[in-house]
Amino acid sequence: MLQLILKKAVEIGASDVHIKIGTRPVFRVHKKLRILNDFPPVDSSVFSLFLEEVLGKNPKKKIEFEEFGEADTSYSLPGISRFRVNVYKQRGSAGMAFRTIPFEIPRFDTLNLPPVMLKVSLEKTKGLILVTGPTGSGKSTTLASIIEHMNQTRECVIVTIEDPIEYLFKDKKSFIIQREVGIDTSSFARGLRAALREDPDVIMVGEIRDKETAQIALQASETGHLVLATLHTLDAKETINRLISMFSLEVRDQIRIQLAETLIAIFSLRLLPRADGNGSVPAVEIMLNTGAIKEALLDPERLNEIPTLIERGRAAYGTQTFDQHLEELYRKRWIDYETAILAASKPTDLELKLKGISSGSTGYASF
Repeated sequence: MLQLILKKAVEIGASDVHIKIGTRPVFRVHKKLRILNDFPPVDSSVFSLFLEEVLGKNPKKKIEFEEFGEADTSYSLPGISRFRVNVYKQRGSAGMAFRTIPFEIPRFDTLNLPPVMLKVSLEKTKGLILVTGPTGSGKSTTLASIIEHMNQTRECVIVTIEDPIEYLFKDKKSFIIQREVGIDTSSFARGLRAALREDPDVIMVGEIRDKETAQIALQASETGHLVLATLHTLDAKETINRLISMFSLEVRDQIRIQLAETLIAIFSLRLLPRADGNGSVPAVEIMLNTGAIKEALLDPERLNEIPTLIERGRAAYGTQTFDQHLEELYRKRWIDYETAILAASKPTDLELKLKGISSGSTGYASF
């Protein structure tokens, strides 16, 4: 039954599947929830079979679930799809959330992302690139498409540290090592430290969750490695504040210096419903570490200037704020007016621009 549910999810294009005891399975399709009425409510005995199917081959994850009440793992349906799975306890019973991960890694040019993101990632051989956004915003898919492009075009050793492993890479021009937290290594920090001894050119960290991981990522990017990582932050300014606040007050000035020297870019993503109802489209804030941004990073009093510097750098560097991209997406008729305003950082300002009441040029670059 689990395989039938997941197969149905892939057939109708669901991004997520929710299963808990006492209810019918629920799919998320284009951001909307859909109850799967073709299937009966899942009872405890059936859910136990589901649990054994998902965790039975991974005793460590099974112990983690029993001890902590949740566990992340992956599940594969041969010939259909892979899934990222979170198994959790709720109200004394249990549930599962599945995220669909296609076997085929999407090409970057199919994701409707600004080409400058790929250009910057391929030009650099050392430094730190951060991809941020809320859960379900496309961070993993974006990173996977960049890594796969490197795999096809560059001779290098790529080490990924993930929890769990999502997209599966096959060696092409690159040699790729994929390590899963909880199975192949005990933590992101430990896996990242070990990666430095595995002759890497590129290191991909599934998520920077703590100070130790952040510190090693900065050190790795300082010592000649290209590090790509994700954070659950909404925009560049919040990302910088989050990273710096992981450290004690005594060392924050040093962290600012490291960040100013190593940071290449911050790409912040949000997925929005398309105006035609056919799926989603990403809205992206792009911050590149220009000279002006670097000066702002070094001075804690100037962090508030970063959104303005991003906005001003669009014509020269290809940087953009969310609101600049939202206006572009609206002009292209990819998103509707309500979606643009709801997603805006400054709704009133964007509303005036969309109505044609703007005091100056937007300075759009052509993508």
